[in-house]
Amino acid sequence: MANAGGTFEVKLAPQKPDNKEAEAANLGRLSIDKQFHGDLEATSKGEMLAAGTDVKGSAGYVAIERVTGALHGRTGTFVLQHSGTMTRGEPQLSVTVVPDSGTGELAGLAGRMTIRIVEKQHLYEFDFTLPQSS
Repeated sequence: MANAGGTFEVKLAPQKPDNKEAEAANLGRLSIDKQFHGDLEATSKGEMLAAGTDVKGSAGYVAIERVTGALHGRTGTFVLQHSGTMTRGEPQLSVTVVPDSGTGELAGLAGRMTIRIVEKQHLYEFDFTLPQSS
């Protein structure tokens, strides 16, 4: 298992519901635009669905983002799948590489990313496996 780490910036932009049913469900839909720095030099674009509750600090979200760039110098793309909940302020988050989503020199990539926010700075740790390049 290899490791990568660094920082990232993220811009979330609210999107309009696609239909009346989505609007009635009172779900938030946002576009994701990220810039990764460090061992992963990349950009990503994606979509997030989020739902809040009547209880302060409780919510959930799912997201998919396609990452394009270089991981320890190996270039390509891959997809990250997010599933997150917040229970009265306690976060639980899973960010996983979608199987077989790696392209180029990142073909065969597998792994999980951990995200932390420290003093408003977004940090990532990425534990991954990647076949040896030929």
